[in-house]
Amino acid sequence: QDVADALKIGKGTIYRYFDTKRDLFQHAVDRVMIQMGAAIDEAVLGEIDPLDQITGAIRAYLHFFNDHPQYVEILIQERAAFRDRKKPTYFKYRQANLKRWQQVYMSLIRHGRIRAIPVDRITDVLGDLIYGTMFTNYVAARTKSLVDQADDIVDIAFNGLLTERERERRGNGRVRRAAEAENEP
Repeated sequence: QDVADALKIGKGTIYRYFDTKRDLFQHAVDRVMIQMGAAIDEAVLGEIDPLDQITGAIRAYLHFFNDHPQYVEILIQERAAFRDRKKPTYFKYRQANLKRWQQVYMSLIRHGRIRAIPVDRITDVLGDLIYGTMFTNYVAARTKSLVDQADDIVDIAFNGLLTERERERRGNGRVRRAAEAENEP
């Protein structure tokens, strides 16, 4: 009824388009994800350098949810109200767009611009990082500039935490951990 009142239409009109509240809600979540994708697409449209595309996508993502905090709430509500779903809508859309970004990372690897890391690892880590940032911004009502947040994510993701000297000293952390695990009793 709240939706019908907000739209100044009868509740019956809504149910001509949506069989159930669940169906209506699902379409609302789909709309959020379609709008988010469009905002990201628009932000990277003019960018030629793939690294600038990644930066633009991260900025657009954070701005989108900052400009539409009610959409974060919809994602939270979906998880709370529809626990029976195997995969929330957000992750279905993420999966559908993954190949595009994996191709960007593969190209960067081929051209020697980023390390040869499995692209699914890159997309998982960066995806989790920006998804977590989006939720933290909403829940904690952060006021830090979104450009600064995006730049911080990009800086740490692109440049890492360790100095070159420390990276050389430590070697490849994943390889070292695997070797240590093999030597455990």
